[in-house]
Amino acid sequence: MFTGIIEETGTITAVKRESDSAYFRIACNVVTDGTKIGDSIAINGACQTVIKIGSGWFEVFSSYETLKLTTLSSLKTGSIVNLERALRLSDRLGGHIVSGHVDAQAALIAKRHDGEAVELTFSAPASQMRQTVKKGSVALDGVSLTVAEVFPDGFSVAVIPHTIENTTLKYLKTGDKVNLETDLLSKYVEKYLSPDHNKSTLDIDFLKENGFL
Repeated sequence: MFTGIIEETGTITAVKRESDSAYFRIACNVVTDGTKIGDSIAINGACQTVIKIGSGWFEVFSSYETLKLTTLSSLKTGSIVNLERALRLSDRLGGHIVSGHVDAQAALIAKRHDGEAVELTFSAPASQMRQTVKKGSVALDGVSLTVAEVFPDGFSVAVIPHTIENTTLKYLKTGDKVNLETDLLSKYVEKYLSPDHNKSTLDIDFLKENGFL
């Protein structure tokens, strides 16, 4: 699990592609501290397992499923990526609960400066829009953000200067794609409310007691 608070950006220094998978080596300064082989690090929001580690770098293996669903498939030497180590139980939850399991890719369709902040508008698949609500949370390339507005086929977020300057969001151009993970709670609510879900009395009572119905 992660929080969506990016610890640093890293640089892809080596890519080894197989027929349906890839190895990535990432240069960094922070996230290797205390990290060992087998630990999880989110790369642009996608949870990956560290398979090699050294001074100022680590390496991961990305499977076919990861490359199919995420923008990691387009990474190349020199690409800048957002990095976050897995959440410890003693950590502050500064963002929101992020699983590191990317749901889909969203495309930037508009970028507008609003004072020092930046408003980013994305198009997204209908299946993810059902799980997206105004003032709810999303993770974009691993960055925890609050949804400002929701549209039939997309949404917008307002990004503060600190987040822009310390993540890869500052490099986004119209048409670029990002990894999208919707809020975990919204997925469970959608599942409970879906027509094909066998709702028990306990399910309904739980949702009512917690303000979801």
